[in-house]
Amino acid sequence: MLLVTLAIVVLMASAPGSVAEVILGQNATKANVAALNKELGVDKPVFEQYTQWLSHALRGDLGTSPLTHQSVTTAIAERLPVTLELTVLAVLMALVLAVVFAVACASWPGSPLDRALTAVSSVFLSVPAFIAGPVLIYFLSVRLGWFPVMGWTPIGAGFGENLRAAIMPSLSIALVEIAAFHRLLRTDLIGTLGEDFIGAARARGMSRAYVMFRHAFRPSSLSLVTMVGLSIGRLVGATAVAETLFSLPGLGQLLITSIGSRDVVMVQGMVAFTGIVCVAVNTLADIGYGVVDPRVRRVAAA
Repeated sequence: MLLVTLAIVVLMASAPGSVAEVILGQNATKANVAALNKELGVDKPVFEQYTQWLSHALRGDLGTSPLTHQSVTTAIAERLPVTLELTVLAVLMALVLAVVFAVACASWPGSPLDRALTAVSSVFLSVPAFIAGPVLIYFLSVRLGWFPVMGWTPIGAGFGENLRAAIMPSLSIALVEIAAFHRLLRTDLIGTLGEDFIGAARARGMSRAYVMFRHAFRPSSLSLVTMVGLSIGRLVGATAVAETLFSLPGLGQLLITSIGSRDVVMVQGMVAFTGIVCVAVNTLADIGYGVVDPRVRRVAAA
């Protein structure tokens, strides 16, 4: 966390321009820019700026934007529901489709179905959000009219309309995750299905579906749990692209806007918050190992 937030300060300080130039406009004189920079405290050495920000952040104060005069905490709280909904929906979509694909492929490895689904997965893996978004807009919104082209409907205004506004942005960032989850789970399932205890279960006359979900799926999903935790960090970057493409009032769009306007305080606070979320999610993923596979709890206890 310290390295990430320090890197943000250094990178923003190295970029051309300053927040004072954004506030005063292009016609501002150098003297006016220098005076405002001094007033805002951005004329100090980078390390001094960082230690001052850190001392406030450790007390729960992430600062106030010099552009909007809004506290970073308030800005995050206002926009977090949009980003959170997109992220959760994308993870759920990715997990459901990846599990279906992986189970089908592992049940009949090397079959035409396996090759077809693997090919589809390869296509998904090659389509980033900034390409998937316009393609989905063209086919699902412009041609078919199923979803709105852009904009956001709060969940309080109607769950159905809210879901219609969230599906396409979530799907655009879920495609890569579907491919990653599917490939990982397929490989682990095929390996588990070749174990001796699976052969013993089949010899006792258990059905294919029972063996798959009762005996093979749980020990094969440890790597998937790790991947889901790590995907949160990737989705944060992807939501920034999706929120910009679909004009959604989320954290990603605020981050892109703040970077462009050299709002170091807002960028620092958002990066710190995102880092804390990623650490927390990965900690929960570690705890989830014991839930998925009791053998992990026994090893930890030993």
